[in-house]
Amino acid sequence: MRGIIIRTVITAAGLWLADSLLAGVRIDGGWTLAFAALALGVINAIIRPILLIITIPITVLTLGLFILVLNAAMFGLAAALFDGFSVASFWSALAGTIIVSVTAWAGSSLIGPNGRYDVVRR
Repeated sequence: MRGIIIRTVITAAGLWLADSLLAGVRIDGGWTLAFAALALGVINAIIRPILLIITIPITVLTLGLFILVLNAAMFGLAAALFDGFSVASFWSALAGTIIVSVTAWAGSSLIGPNGRYDVVRR
């Protein structure tokens, strides 16, 4: 449970950063940010894997670049669920996805698979 909360906070930080850096991404208020982060996590856990399997032929033909389009679509779907979260265009969604992904990667590298902070000593 703690791991889910930590990953949601990391996703919320990525969404906040995308809102701050991109003119095409707008998030109004902290509650919208929190619920959008939670919705993005649920969408990426349930809907995205199904769509990845369905779009395997397109992904193979594009050498994996279609996954970026799919990620942008999931970002746009999360934005469509909330009135206070809007994405202006596909390119804004793509850039927002990249920012959230890099933030999630950096945050996840600091925590372990169970949501615990890992300290490595040599």
